[in-house]
Amino acid sequence: MQIDEPVLALDLPDAWVQSLKSAYDAITQPHLQLMLTTYFESVERHLPLLATLPVQGLHLDLARAPQQAAAALKHWPRNKVLSAGVVDGRNIWRADLRAVLAQLKPLHAHWGHRLWLAPSCSLLHCPVDASVELRLHEPVRGWLAFAVQKLGELGTLKRALLDGDAAEAKALDESDMAQKSRRLSPQVNQPAVRARVAALVAADAQRTQAYAQRSAQQRKRLALPPFPTTTIGSFPQTNEIRVARARFKRGELREPLYREQMQQAITQAVREQEALGLDVLVHGEAERNDMVEYFGEQLSGYAFTDNGWVQSYGSRCVKPPIIYGDVARPVAMTVEWTRYAQSLTPRWMKGMLTGPVTMLQWSFVRDDLSREQVALQLALALRDEVVDLEAAGIAVIQIDEPAFREGLPLRRADWAAYLEWAARAFRVSASGVRDDTQIHTHMCYSEFNDILPSIAAMDADVITIETSRSQMELLRGFGEFAYPNEIGPGVYDIHSPRVPDAGEMLALLRKAREVIPDERLWVNPDCGLKTRGWDETRGALRHMVEAAQALRREVAL
Repeated sequence: MQIDEPVLALDLPDAWVQSLKSAYDAITQPHLQLMLTTYFESVERHLPLLATLPVQGLHLDLARAPQQAAAALKHWPRNKVLSAGVVDGRNIWRADLRAVLAQLKPLHAHWGHRLWLAPSCSLLHCPVDASVELRLHEPVRGWLAFAVQKLGELGTLKRALLDGDAAEAKALDESDMAQKSRRLSPQVNQPAVRARVAALVAADAQRTQAYAQRSAQQRKRLALPPFPTTTIGSFPQTNEIRVARARFKRGELREPLYREQMQQAITQAVREQEALGLDVLVHGEAERNDMVEYFGEQLSGYAFTDNGWVQSYGSRCVKPPIIYGDVARPVAMTVEWTRYAQSLTPRWMKGMLTGPVTMLQWSFVRDDLSREQVALQLALALRDEVVDLEAAGIAVIQIDEPAFREGLPLRRADWAAYLEWAARAFRVSASGVRDDTQIHTHMCYSEFNDILPSIAAMDADVITIETSRSQMELLRGFGEFAYPNEIGPGVYDIHSPRVPDAGEMLALLRKAREVIPDERLWVNPDCGLKTRGWDETRGALRHMVEAAQALRREVAL
C-alpha cells in the first residue's frame, strides 16, 4: 500500500514531524507492506526519523532533489525498499538516460532487488503520449517524453541495470543523440537573447521616478474621477467568437473576414463599456484563446501540442505550452488590436498583457536553463510590447501576474531568492515607459500577506486583487503593511452568475476606504469576464459603476 506524504517537503513544526512515529504505529498492520511516498522536494533532513517508522519502503523524488540519493545511502536501511524517482513526473523532457543510469548504479549495488524505479511523482502532471503530436515540428518532438515515454524510459533503465549497458545500447545512444541535438540546436540557443539578458543593469528594472512622483504625472495626464472604474481585461467569449477563432486556426476563415469579426466583437465591448460609464476601458480580448497560449504562439522558443492536456484542478484541464528555447518577440503581439480599440473611443484604453512570471509558471519550462533566466527573457520580450503600446498612444498598460505567488518554493529558506528575481522580472517588463504611463497588474485568488514586501517591490502603479469573497478581509494586510501604491479591490465575484446590487458593492467599497486612501482606491471586478454572459456582465458592471458614483457623492458631501 502506497501512502503519500508530500507534506514532508514543507517546513513543518517539530510536533508534526515527531507525530509520524505514533501515527504510523497506529496505521501498521501485520499483513500490510507500506510504501511511504514523498515528492516535489528533498526530505533529507527527515531520513533518520523515517528510517525508524514501521514502513517497508520509501519513495524519494530524485529528479527534483538528486542529493537525496547520498543521504539515503547513509540513512535508509538496506533491508527495506528504496523507490528511486529518477524520471521527472512534472515536466515533459526526455531523461538523460546515461546520466540517470550512473546515478542509479551505486543505489543498485547497495539495495539490489530492493531498489525500485519510478517517476518522481504521479504522472497526473504530464500529458499522455508524445508520439501522437504529429504536428509538433522536429526536432522538438524528439526531445519530449510524456507519460507513455517516461514509462518506457524506466523499462530501459531497469534492463540496463540488470543486464548491463550493452543490453540497451540502442536506447542509450538515442538518448545521447537527443540530449546533444537539444544542446546544440540553433532553435534552442539564440545568442542575441542571451546577450540581452546578460546586459541588464539595475536601471532596466526600475522606473525613472518613484511612485509618488510619477503618480502625480499620471493623474494629470489621465484626469480620471475619484474611485475610477475599470475591468480586469476580458469580456464574454461568445460562441460566435470561439467559432470564428477556431475556423481561422483551421484555415477555414480567411484573415480579412476573421479580422472583421474580431473588430466587431471589440467594437461591441467598447460600446458596452461606454454605455455603462466605465472610466478606463479594455478591448475585451476576443482574439485571445488563452492568456498564456495567445502570447506564446507569437514568441520564439515556444511550441504547442494538440493533445497535451493535464489536470489543473477538479475536472478542469489545461494544455500548457512548451518553452523549449530562448524566448524573443519577433513582432508586436497586441498593438494592432489595442490601437483599433482606442480609435473607437475618447476614453482611455488599457493595454492587456500576461506577465513574465505567469508565462513561466503556466508553461512546461525548459530544464536546461534556470527559471530566473527564462523569466528575464520573457520579461524583455514583454518589455518590447509595453514600449510599443506606449508609442501607439496607450497610456494605461496592465501586466497580469496571477501566478506570482504560485511560483514560491516549498521551503521558506528559498523564498527570498525567488521573490527577488520574480519581482525583478516584472519590473524589467514594465520599466521601459515614461513616468506618465500607468502600469497595472492583476493578482487573483491568493493569500498575499506574507509576500507583501515583494508585491510592493514590483512597483506597479495599480494592483487589482480578488477581495469580494472575503468581504475585503484580504485587504487588511495591505493596510497593515501600508502598501504604497494604488489598489483596486474586487467588488464582486466573477466566478458566480449572481449579480450583486449596487448597495452590496458600495458596502464593500466603504470597507476598502478604511484601508486604502481615497486617492489610491480603484473600483473593479475580482477577475476577467470571459466566462460570463453578456446579460449578467451588463447588470453587474452597471451596479459597480452606480456604487462608485454613490461613493463619489458620499465623499463629496
